[in-house]
Amino acid sequence: MIRSLLLLSTAMALPFTGMARAADVVTLRPSAVQTGPGVADISDPAANAASDNAMAAAADEPAVSDDDPAPAARPDVPLVPQQATWNTFHGQLNAQKYSPLSEITADNVGDLKKVWEVHTGDLSDGSGDTAETVWSATPIFANDTLYLGTPFYRILALDPATGKEKWSFDTKSVLKPLTQPALKNRGVAYWEAADPVAGEACQKIVYLGTMDARLFAVDADTGKPCTDFGDNGVFDTNRFNVMNNHFPTSLLQPPTVVGDHVIMGWAGSDWDWAEAPPGAVFSVNARTGKLEWKFDTIPEDVRSQTGTANVWTGMSVDEKAGLVYLPVASPSPNYWGGNHKDPIPFATSTTALDIDTGEPVWSRQWVHHDIWDYDINSAPTLMDITVDGEQIPALIQATKQGFLFVVNRLTGEDVWPIEERPVPQGDGTVEGEVYSATQPFPTKPAPLLDQSKKPEAWWIADLVSGGQCSKLIDSLSYEGMYTPPTTKEAGVLTYPDSSGGVQWGGVAYDPESQTAIVNFSHILQYIQLYDRQTYEKLNQGKSVGEGGFHPQRGAPYGMSLHVAMNWAGMPCWEPPYGEIAAIDMHTGDIKWKRPIGASQKYGFYMPESMGSPTIGGPAVTAGGVIFIGASMDAKVRAYDMETGDELWSDNVQAPAVSIPAVYEYKGREYVAFTAGGNTILKDQVGDEIAVYALPD
Repeated sequence: MIRSLLLLSTAMALPFTGMARAADVVTLRPSAVQTGPGVADISDPAANAASDNAMAAAADEPAVSDDDPAPAARPDVPLVPQQATWNTFHGQLNAQKYSPLSEITADNVGDLKKVWEVHTGDLSDGSGDTAETVWSATPIFANDTLYLGTPFYRILALDPATGKEKWSFDTKSVLKPLTQPALKNRGVAYWEAADPVAGEACQKIVYLGTMDARLFAVDADTGKPCTDFGDNGVFDTNRFNVMNNHFPTSLLQPPTVVGDHVIMGWAGSDWDWAEAPPGAVFSVNARTGKLEWKFDTIPEDVRSQTGTANVWTGMSVDEKAGLVYLPVASPSPNYWGGNHKDPIPFATSTTALDIDTGEPVWSRQWVHHDIWDYDINSAPTLMDITVDGEQIPALIQATKQGFLFVVNRLTGEDVWPIEERPVPQGDGTVEGEVYSATQPFPTKPAPLLDQSKKPEAWWIADLVSGGQCSKLIDSLSYEGMYTPPTTKEAGVLTYPDSSGGVQWGGVAYDPESQTAIVNFSHILQYIQLYDRQTYEKLNQGKSVGEGGFHPQRGAPYGMSLHVAMNWAGMPCWEPPYGEIAAIDMHTGDIKWKRPIGASQKYGFYMPESMGSPTIGGPAVTAGGVIFIGASMDAKVRAYDMETGDELWSDNVQAPAVSIPAVYEYKGREYVAFTAGGNTILKDQVGDEIAVYALPD
């Protein structure tokens, strides 16, 4: 089998006081993994097995054992589907967000018209008894149907040509934001049997997760529950939330479905607890919901004193190689690491697991000892690229820092060198902390934004505020990216901040021209730590998040986080605030970069040359077109993939903070956007699905 031929390699995260070394790969026994420079020990396989067995016992389900039959040989599945496919959150399992359809081209995309729209009714602006909604679901096209999940945790099955409802399913979940500031949903997942049995129910299944961490399975043809799955059609992941369970977990991202595996992580509550539920990824059987394997991201000996390092966003899959790729988040608490001084190799990493067993094959840690909430927040995009005449099975991992790390997806080895460089070591004000001496920096592609120097105050915002912006920026510590949090003065400036660079939409890829497309934000924030007594005095019993304060309970420091704005709500830093870029993956060079969208304040739109912060991601087509929403101004747009020129736009109900879907039905090409809004951008929510096509 292919996985038995892969190099299982490891390199250890440097000791936090160690010296930088070149990022090499060491071939070791199969139980080890590659985690960065040097050589590291990984969690004990016996301990992992014990954890799996204990978890399975708690769930009254069988653990995976050495006596289980060996997985079947891997199918010879091409990385890029041979047919137009948009049946997952990222369009395809490879996360390329690419369609081979070419009816809509750069020449005719200006003729696109809205051919139908649907309003689900599942929205709230938070002014009543129901929390506000954040809707960023990718519509998926499968079984000649367009399927969506809503932030009220319903599934809709729509006719792809007209929007007429075929059926709907209501999970009847409690509409309370248990782990998030808002009700949130990123859509559904789809599975169908390799050999469907005619007349039997649930040969095709749609899955939807909820805020209270239940995964529902319904028949894709009828919308009726698949009662053989889990407990009468429901798999409850909170049964496993037994350590540091200060909060429930949530299933807001649709699971990743490959073969007969349904693979899922979970979302939780950030910034509030030092000890939190430890991160884990589960695989359950697509038909039965029976647990197949569990992967723990935190070594057993430190799980009780930290937590998270979870996978809250989407994953990607190489079916032929038998690998699922996890974007792993940071450990808790997010801005102090004195409770986990020893390395946690899988935290803030891209980690490749064997699909059938959950065993790690390789891992690369992109932030050592992460105390900046630099979660790896998007699935790596898998691609085959040609560099200096050599064909390379690669992946590109975008990060909040605006980095694009490119490695061999089978081994984790660098495509272009990734260097360990010295980083700031703090000002000595934070007790109990030990910093990493170095962090990984890619040499190609170049960073999407310049983190090397302190951003300057924007002269217009500074003038309007009577020097408020320049005074604020001058008062903040900044020695370049990875400047540690501090208790001094106004705190430390963070650029890029924890909300991007690149957000969960990730990178799109055109395999024909070998061009990668990515949108990203420029946002300036500042963080301050407070000893516990000072925090309680300043916060004065306010609710979590009010005034930017977060307790990090169990840590010696609470914290505050603010966006650098003046009294009028103007950004204190220079525009652009958001951009979109194209990268030539033959060379790693940026082909073009331009502002995207328009920022909005008090009802006024700023010039598009200033751009907008972005949430969501792009889709690309063989017609040479990029489709994207993502911006504050509630417009959806098309750009020329070759030049970056804007070719088309239309207004929708709210910011389309999702990945658009491109599909073909009865010979016609459609582009579907979910316009649901996100209050991180602005207070505008929606419930619209807007679908476009060329005139008949």
